[in-house]
Amino acid sequence: MAIKIEMLRCFCAVVEQGNLNDAALQLARTPSAVSMMLKQFEEHVGAALFETARKARLTPLGDMIYSEARREIDHFGRTVSAIEGLSRAEEGQVRLAVTPSVATVVLPAVIRRFRRDHPKVRIDMRDMDSAAVQREMEAERADIGLGSIAGGPDFDRKLLFSDPFGVVCAPGDALALRGKPVIWADLAARDFITHGLCHLIEDPEFAPILDAAAMSVPNTASLLALVRGGVGLTLLPRRAVPEDDPRLVFLPLAQSNAQRHLYLVSQPRRLLPPAARAFLAALEAEQAGQ
Repeated sequence: MAIKIEMLRCFCAVVEQGNLNDAALQLARTPSAVSMMLKQFEEHVGAALFETARKARLTPLGDMIYSEARREIDHFGRTVSAIEGLSRAEEGQVRLAVTPSVATVVLPAVIRRFRRDHPKVRIDMRDMDSAAVQREMEAERADIGLGSIAGGPDFDRKLLFSDPFGVVCAPGDALALRGKPVIWADLAARDFITHGLCHLIEDPEFAPILDAAAMSVPNTASLLALVRGGVGLTLLPRRAVPEDDPRLVFLPLAQSNAQRHLYLVSQPRRLLPPAARAFLAALEAEQAGQ
């Protein structure tokens, strides 16, 4: 007969209570059931664990076995707690692959809400361009992806939102002072800073502006810092630009309906770890409330 965790619990309860009756009360069993399980344990060990029938004093072997049994019961308890915590999304990890604009504008509110409800869950968030988000999802290195990505047959994919592109410049720029929608001709001979999202704009009039750009900055934070400093101007989706930043101005385009479509992509919901499912629900709830 193999040693079972219940045998160890029974043995430790008798040691700690000092007699069969009190151990039986602790274990919610009858004294005879405790006595039988203890006998089976001693038979498996092949030696007596107590010096007398009263179970008040351990043999030297019993003392050593008690230390190991107590350690194993404590470890088992921690394991059970960890498993239950993971199943209830109280613990675990969420792996996110997101574009920089999403990381800086969309996710902070979601993460604050999620961390409040799931303080022990670890969030691993990496920002990258949409093509890299797609690769991370395909390689199963991320549970949830946010970006302008195609998804795939093995993913759950939904449109999170669409937002129009516009010109982003500093408040002192001539276009900002004019305060009117921008036409493509207004960007000719300007210091235009390109980035990864520019390829989403398919207007033929934009192509020469893109070709003439002398700077390319893939990181949104760095891009906006340059625009704030008056180094140049750029095009970004509306929600990629913080609305409460007085050092940035967003101007709509007069001749273009170009939009960024941002998708929420995940592994099939049934395959996601509970923590990732909980984060997905928090993200969807946040967007539904906007």
